[in-house]
Amino acid sequence: MYWFIGIGLLLVVLGVFIYRRYKMFAPAFDKDAKDSEKLIKLTDKNFKAYTKQGISLVDFWAEWCQPCKLQGPVVSQLADELSANGVKICKLDVEKNQKISHELGIKSIPTIIIFKNGKPIEQFVGLKGKSFLMKAMKKAIGN
Repeated sequence: MYWFIGIGLLLVVLGVFIYRRYKMFAPAFDKDAKDSEKLIKLTDKNFKAYTKQGISLVDFWAEWCQPCKLQGPVVSQLADELSANGVKICKLDVEKNQKISHELGIKSIPTIIIFKNGKPIEQFVGLKGKSFLMKAMKKAIGN
């Protein structure tokens, strides 16, 4: 008899978990979403110019990578919210710009690296939510 309550409670917890995960990446499911105008698209040629001074977050991605497609809208939202702080939010296609990704040892994507005055200070591999990245950026800005 009490096992009904246990199963019901388990289903509620599972439902809350799924809902929270969906809300975290909900913008990524919008097929009409465009990149933010404040998001900087980097290449091998302009990478060092954009990252050498100040704080920059760079999303290393590829067109064929499904997790990268989910990460993109999250990074775009960060660009809208943080660009007023003088922080640069950028993305670099590793397929078209292999030199920089090779130099930095990017082996898995999506990879996000936070640079401070040209030096990497934080690196994250895999899909990361907006709140996680926002905390990392606030930490980088505070240092």
